[in-house]
Amino acid sequence: MSAALTSDNAREVLEAQPFSRLLGTRLDKFGDGRAELSLEIRDDLRQQFGFVHGGVLAYLVDNAVTFAAGTVLGPAVLTSGFTISYLAPGKGRELRAYASVVHATRRQVVCRCDVMAVDESGEQTICATGQGTVVARGGEVPAAG
Repeated sequence: MSAALTSDNAREVLEAQPFSRLLGTRLDKFGDGRAELSLEIRDDLRQQFGFVHGGVLAYLVDNAVTFAAGTVLGPAVLTSGFTISYLAPGKGRELRAYASVVHATRRQVVCRCDVMAVDESGEQTICATGQGTVVARGGEVPAAG
C-alpha cells in the first residue's frame, strides 16, 4: 500500500493537476476516508442555459472520489470508473463536492460523492451524485511539470 497522504501533500497533488488549476479547484477537507473539493462558479463554466456544464460536475465527482480514496491508498491512484446522476441545475456562487469511502481493499476503493450548489446565502442544493472506483497505480506520483 502507498504511503499515507497528509492534507498538505494532498493539496500539492491537486496543485500539480493543470486542469484543476485551470478550474480554480480547492481541497477544503482531506482525511479519514473523506475529501471535500470546491470551486467558484464562473461564467466560463456554464452551458448555454446558464447552468454549470455537466462536465464540470463530472470532473468534481471524479476528482473528489479519487482524493477520498487517496486517504486510504496514498497518492498513486487512478479512477477506474465512475457514474454520475445529474439531479438539479448547478447554479449559485460555488460548487462543493463531498466524497467518502464506501468500501476499501488494499488495491481498490469505492467511494460516493454528492456535488452541492451553494447560493449567495450559503444554502446548499444537491445537483449531482456519483460513485467511483479507484485503484492503486503502483509506483510514484509524477512530479509537476
